[in-house]
Amino acid sequence: MSDMVAIFILFATLLLLLGAGVWVAFALIVTGALGMVMLSGAPIGPILATTLWGHSTSWALAALPMFILMGEILLRSRLSQDMFTGLSPWLRRLPGRLLHVNVFGCAIFAAVSGSSAATAATIGKMSVPELSERGYPTDMVLGTLAGSATLGLLIPPSIILIVYGVATEQSIARLFVAGIVPGLMLVAMFSAYVIAYALVFPSRIPGDDESMPLMAKIRASGRLVPVLALIAGVIGSIYLGIASPTDAAAVGVVLSVVLAWVNGSLSWRMLRESLMGATITSCMIAFILVGAAFLSVSMGFTGIPRNLAAWIAGMGLSPYALLAALTLLFILLGCVLDGISVVVLTTSIIMPMILEAGIDPLWFGIYLVIVVEMSQITPPVGFNLFVIQGLTGFDILRIAKAALPFFLLLLLSVALITIFPGLATYLPSLMGN
Repeated sequence: MSDMVAIFILFATLLLLLGAGVWVAFALIVTGALGMVMLSGAPIGPILATTLWGHSTSWALAALPMFILMGEILLRSRLSQDMFTGLSPWLRRLPGRLLHVNVFGCAIFAAVSGSSAATAATIGKMSVPELSERGYPTDMVLGTLAGSATLGLLIPPSIILIVYGVATEQSIARLFVAGIVPGLMLVAMFSAYVIAYALVFPSRIPGDDESMPLMAKIRASGRLVPVLALIAGVIGSIYLGIASPTDAAAVGVVLSVVLAWVNGSLSWRMLRESLMGATITSCMIAFILVGAAFLSVSMGFTGIPRNLAAWIAGMGLSPYALLAALTLLFILLGCVLDGISVVVLTTSIIMPMILEAGIDPLWFGIYLVIVVEMSQITPPVGFNLFVIQGLTGFDILRIAKAALPFFLLLLLSVALITIFPGLATYLPSLMGN
């Protein structure tokens, strides 16, 4: 059987299973087993058992449930209220005024949660009612929230960067540091768009007669200090080499509990709900990861990735042409799959091509996450769209339309890091090996 026929059969099988509602992990395992039956005589049972055990005992993977737990605790604390109170006095004089709260609030929460959906839910709970009541245009409120919440996937600590690092055996600490500059670049781009919108349509931005003396602004900003200290403690310890991502995640959980206690939102019920939410999410992601690991191993036995990489290399595509084709592929996949599934489904097939083309796998991780961010705001399966729909009750297509400018800004950021790869690779290069 030729490789192209086998690829078609396996891809069709995977789509059929996913379309039938089979869990992603089971679909990956069945597809991998089918590939081994068709193209390899290797024993499926022992390989499956070895792969599932070996990939479920990764120490790097231990950071995943801890960062998720940290985000769950902060999601249930009064963090969104504190951020709105602390940020709004300083943003009233910017063109666009309080629309910037969505952008900067999402950026701050992204740096302590690692989750796009959690960022949208936390910031949206406070900002959507507040901004709507003050008369800000609904589409801009929805768009800034949907677009800025995607920062949860890129700004470290990022859950999806941990998934990519485990799946491709890249340093999670270096991936975290690589996401800092592109993440800040996106914050600046989103804020610049809000400013441009306000300058072009000044009548759509409500006036603001409230004024606060400087000392009142500083006192209000005091609510941001614990959150910023948490970010500095987690990310700073990783960047300075004081702690591994797993160690920093453990510290982050402790600090998030302290932060919840300080602002008065800590309770046994909140802790139970946080633990249950983190357990469910962690188990789901870990199950997908081990399923993807088996698919990756099984594809290695069939030789399909190697032959596919050789075929792509034989086409003589430039790295830019390859990245353009992959961008289109990832956007299409993101229309029907969540971001983590996109990453684990494609890495075993894509990475040989990337290495063959001479593309830095560290840089590719950042590129991949930004493209996956785009999928978070594309219908019909854009997780941020569902979260915001649940918060507001608006039609999902209206939310997607409001988020379109931010989708285009994400696409522009992909072009920028492709033209200037140092945006993603400079800071990690300072860390050495």
